[in-house]
Amino acid sequence: MYSTMRADAARNLAGVLRAGARLLADDPSTSLAAIASAAGVDRTTVHRRFATREALLSAVFEAKLDSAERVLDEARLTEAPVAVALHRYVEGIVPVSREWPVDTRRMMRDDPSAEGRAQKQSARVDAFVRRAVDEGLLRGDVPWARAVLDQLVSTAAYRFPDLTPPQAADLVVDTLLRGLGRPAT
Repeated sequence: MYSTMRADAARNLAGVLRAGARLLADDPSTSLAAIASAAGVDRTTVHRRFATREALLSAVFEAKLDSAERVLDEARLTEAPVAVALHRYVEGIVPVSREWPVDTRRMMRDDPSAEGRAQKQSARVDAFVRRAVDEGLLRGDVPWARAVLDQLVSTAAYRFPDLTPPQAADLVVDTLLRGLGRPAT
């Protein structure tokens, strides 16, 4: 996306997208002018690139999906040992969640082009969780393992912002694979 742009234009676009993600996650009715101000650019810079708030939101969704795609690829969910891949995934996806806090459910509802990509990414994580069950790292009789993983990632990303991504990954992986019960003595 940025390769053919001047460096300052690419920085401005990245700043607008990040400010838009943050502000629109808090208040979906945030104006383009408020987003421009938060990004440190003038309103015409934003309007030149995005005719509407919806167009900006669509670009934010695409940036979030691009980031998540990189995390899924780098985690090597199908090749690496499950615990290693899980740690890589969580360590990568926590910063993505923090940087792009827009609600994925809203993204899938509001942007049909993003919906297909999001579903494909979700299917990759579903397959990884099935692999973890097949390899005996997660219980097969618990139908909500994926939901628990998603909730643990969300909790680490948003409720504990002081956790570094490696700390968050350590805690999420340990909690998912070992639970919250007291270790046997």
